[in-house]
Amino acid sequence: MTAAAVGTGKQQHWWLVVAAAASLLMITMGARQSLGLFVSPLNTSTGLGIVTISFAMAVGQFVWGAVQPIAGAVADRYGPGRVLVAGVLVLALGTALTPYMDSGFGLVLTLGVLMAAGSGAGSFSVLIGAAAQRVPAASRGTASGVINAGGSFGQFVFAPLAQKLISVSGVFGLLWLALISLLALPLAYLLRRSPEAAAAHAAASRTDGGIRLAVRTAMADRSYLLLHAGFFTCGFHIAFLVTHLPGEVSLCGLPASVASWSLAIIGLANIAGSLMAGWWVNRYRSKMILFWLYASRALLVLVYLAAPKTEITFYLFAIGLGFTWLATVPPTAGVVGKLFGTRYLATLFGFTLLSHQIGGFFGAWLGGIAITQQGDYLWMWYADAALAALAALCNLPIREQKVLRPAAA
Repeated sequence: MTAAAVGTGKQQHWWLVVAAAASLLMITMGARQSLGLFVSPLNTSTGLGIVTISFAMAVGQFVWGAVQPIAGAVADRYGPGRVLVAGVLVLALGTALTPYMDSGFGLVLTLGVLMAAGSGAGSFSVLIGAAAQRVPAASRGTASGVINAGGSFGQFVFAPLAQKLISVSGVFGLLWLALISLLALPLAYLLRRSPEAAAAHAAASRTDGGIRLAVRTAMADRSYLLLHAGFFTCGFHIAFLVTHLPGEVSLCGLPASVASWSLAIIGLANIAGSLMAGWWVNRYRSKMILFWLYASRALLVLVYLAAPKTEITFYLFAIGLGFTWLATVPPTAGVVGKLFGTRYLATLFGFTLLSHQIGGFFGAWLGGIAITQQGDYLWMWYADAALAALAALCNLPIREQKVLRPAAA
């Protein structure tokens, strides 16, 4: 029996796998995407300065991405269950230790390495890869959209929750986040690989050249590299906003609750965006979906810069950005799957996510430098808009076959 046959032998249960993956991502992404709210409390408790804390978070952006292909490769070889359990435990450990750090090195270790590595091991590459091998081909776009929506719902839930924990416990609200993250452990059980599937995957690895050949082939593909270039900008954009939106709100003289609710609204709007992107993937070329998503971001940032900085402006901006926020994930994973198949999707999409997080490193770090040296984020906003426009153009030359729609009955 082939790996594909084993992976799809119980397709009537694929929705359970998708639901478990979406729920697990809700927890790991929710905890991670709310960290920007802790920048000010950490600065108050440690006195280390915004640049030092931003650098630790920037390292975390990079490590989250660097872990993706590694976690994906381990999951492709040994199954996702063990990877997910290890990731959740490391995430909880890093979160619990962070309030006790009083040096830049300590924050880099906890925020930048442990939390990021744990969250990365329980994130897109492993979860979408696990689902893609068990979901019918015609439903993969929808499945990736649902999983992605789970991460967005986590941001909607965790942003106001984190703000409440900060108001009650200050920086030690991170201890509660650590405990909450452990709720993801039972979900990993539902995503484990069956013994039959493990045997089939091992047999397939001996005949298809293995992960190394798959990676070499992908890295020589121009379309794959263009996809990386666009996703780099996506990471820059998201990391900049997640880390520094609270600071932007403060500069505008608005209460901290505006930042937490803006992040929550982004997450809520992206539920719709993710589901819509998954639906689009089944009907249109993914590269064109990505073109319009990135182009709309550039326009939204320019509109924001021209608008008065009021609460309603931030909330409307959050709705617009939220629709595109992580909606790029289903079409990006879709392109990787179309180019190279699903056998090593966790690994190859993991490398794409690494490029995303290299962008994330610069978005988080340069934002800290901008506010420290310039006193505002203006040049970061312009850089964000310019990069979004370039990302839109990078996707147009990607080689992608047309979507074959089923004939009308």
